[in-house]
Amino acid sequence: MRPAHLATCSLPPYTQPMRMDIKTAEAELATKLGSIPDAAEIAWATVWLEACGYTGLKFLAEALGDERRALDLTRDALGLDLQQVSCAFLAPAIMREVRANGRAFLRNVRHGLYMLPFAVRENIGIGCPVDPSFAVGGERHKNPYAEKLALAEAEGIEIDEALWGAI
Repeated sequence: MRPAHLATCSLPPYTQPMRMDIKTAEAELATKLGSIPDAAEIAWATVWLEACGYTGLKFLAEALGDERRALDLTRDALGLDLQQVSCAFLAPAIMREVRANGRAFLRNVRHGLYMLPFAVRENIGIGCPVDPSFAVGGERHKNPYAEKLALAEAEGIEIDEALWGAI
């Protein structure tokens, strides 16, 4: 018999994640995102993050609940103030801005990890994307994610079905 002072705790049942190949995940996610600007790029980055073991879907689901999804990117003396608008939506535009105008210091960043896939693809240096402020620009000299991406390409990625369904 259990002592009366011990509390019980119930955990939600474990749900096996679903497995999907990268291209299918990108295509289906782009379709789910519909008319959101840069939907295909956002889908690609989300799947890239998941393939590398990061929380792309979780951040995207959070960002989809935000009121603001767009921002006029205007540089000031300190760089770009992202005003807590999620990089899930801004990353493609930020990369276009950096490509056109060079290195930028980003501040008031939300979901900065979304900058990582773009920085790696473009071979551009990036500061610490989990900080609320960091720099993007300069040159990257190696791709530490190539192995993880190759494995995900070969075996697919595991996707949390609840998060997938929420998007």
